[in-house]
Amino acid sequence: MSIVYETMYILRPDLTDELVEQNVSKFENLLREQGGENIEIQNRGKRRLAYEIGKHRDGIYIQMNYSGAGSAIAPLERAMRLSEEVIRYLTIKQEVSAVKSEEVATV
Repeated sequence: MSIVYETMYILRPDLTDELVEQNVSKFENLLREQGGENIEIQNRGKRRLAYEIGKHRDGIYIQMNYSGAGSAIAPLERAMRLSEEVIRYLTIKQEVSAVKSEEVATV
């Protein structure tokens, strides 16, 4: 069963644009290998963190929206947890408000 998810992760602010792209493509490929579909990635850029994380005051925010099985989340989050470039990550299941409209024939 395919469910829609959103994963937001924050990369270290001292990474070059090339390293940011390498990390984004690494996580995208990992997600594709796990069966993720309709992957949309948005680089939100460098922003100020609400509080200091590991002596970093800024971070590069990346948002990924995708659909896939719930079993794809654990390997993705494990790779993010082990990566030294990722400061924080969060995955949420999105509400899908797609109500199927049915035509009702009146007699």
